[in-house]
Amino acid sequence: MPNPRVRDLVAAVRSAPARLGRTRLVLVDGPAGSGKTTLGDRLGAALGAQVLHGDDMYEGWGGLATLDEVLAQVLDPLAEGEPGGFRRWDWHASARAERIEVPVNDALVIEGVGVASRAARARASSVLYVEAPWAVRLARGLARDGEGMRAEWERWQAGELVHLEREGTRAAADVFVDGTAPVPD
Repeated sequence: MPNPRVRDLVAAVRSAPARLGRTRLVLVDGPAGSGKTTLGDRLGAALGAQVLHGDDMYEGWGGLATLDEVLAQVLDPLAEGEPGGFRRWDWHASARAERIEVPVNDALVIEGVGVASRAARARASSVLYVEAPWAVRLARGLARDGEGMRAEWERWQAGELVHLEREGTRAAADVFVDGTAPVPD
């Protein structure tokens, strides 16, 4: 089955009910290196929406354990019609850095491993799951982070599989995207 078109995904989001106050929340999940960031950025641009990246939310390589706490800092206020936000994780300093403000808008895209947890997707208008084979994902990660990060990528992969299975993320997705194939406009 071919990948959906960006314009069709945008139309589906715009026709879906807002479940986060007045905001239509789009969650782009799937394993690391599958293509979530690329798709999330394209959807955000097409929707005129802010895009939040899981890499800014995780507290380092063990960050899946605290992701829901960070997501709540964004989602809870938006559900009440108030701006949300969180402090970005600085991977080099291993500490929280500047605050990323998230104003109330018509749409918000959040992409990253684990962002479509049960708690978050209860407020989502659309959940997209991007997948690609492990060898492709690892090669992408090492191209970005360097060969010296191989052990971290392998450790992360084991943890993300457990997390995604426990959360039932793939089974709950509205749309599946092949991260090895182009997503047409």
